Amino acid sequence: MSFSPSRLFVALSAGLLACAAQAAEVQIAVAANFTAPIKEIAADFEKDTGHKVIASFGPTGGFYTQIQNGAPFEVFLSADDTTPEKLEKEGATVPGSRFTYAIGKLVLWSAKPGYVDDKGEVLKKNAFQHLAIANPKTAPYGLAATQVLAKLGLSEAVKPKLVEGANIAQAHQFVATGNAELGFVALSQVSKDGKLTEGSGWTVPASLHDPIRQDAVILAKGKDNPAAKALVDYLKGPKATKVIKAYGYDL
Repeated sequence: MSFSPSRLFVALSAGLLACAAQAAEVQIAVAANFTAPIKEIAADFEKDTGHKVIASFGPTGGFYTQIQNGAPFEVFLSADDTTPEKLEKEGATVPGSRFTYAIGKLVLWSAKPGYVDDKGEVLKKNAFQHLAIANPKTAPYGLAATQVLAKLGLSEAVKPKLVEGANIAQAHQFVATGNAELGFVALSQVSKDGKLTEGSGWTVPASLHDPIRQDAVILAKGKDNPAAKALVDYLKGPKATKVIKAYGYDL
């Protein structure tokens, strides 16, 4: 059986249209600490599925407000588990779609090599001028930082030196630019494959703060979007989990 050029063109066009029909875009809200991993995961996801990811990055508390006010997000990758649970109870999510995609780690970090010792004694010495943290009211990593300071009995001693970022990305920026000598940031922001990418740091023991359990959920606006479910499924798969672990998260 043979095809004429016109029939072949029609067949190819139909195939391309079918692929285009299956591919979709998904708008996601991503906690700032997960910026680097999701960029890698999204690139792989787009290659493997044809779906396109449109990501916004920011503080979890800020995203909660935006979602309540009708923001067009279809998937939410939170920096905690309580915010997605709250949205779930409010009927703003697809039932049964919430799961923990990562457990975050907190690190006391300085852009200066050798400045932070591997036991965090630099905190007790209190010889620094500025200590950066994320806003504890809206950023789970900021809340964890305040819990660490409280456990170490240093809350009052360092209070005048605290510099608050709107989110963990801004807290990191304060330290990276030298506006603060050190700060509490997400391990994922300063490490890859088990090593610090620059500077010096102390990975804070998990016993000093509540677990930073990070949940993802499909939002109500993503209920009928195949790309939303595909992304959530992809996050649970081997390629994504490999990237997540490489940035220092537990699963």
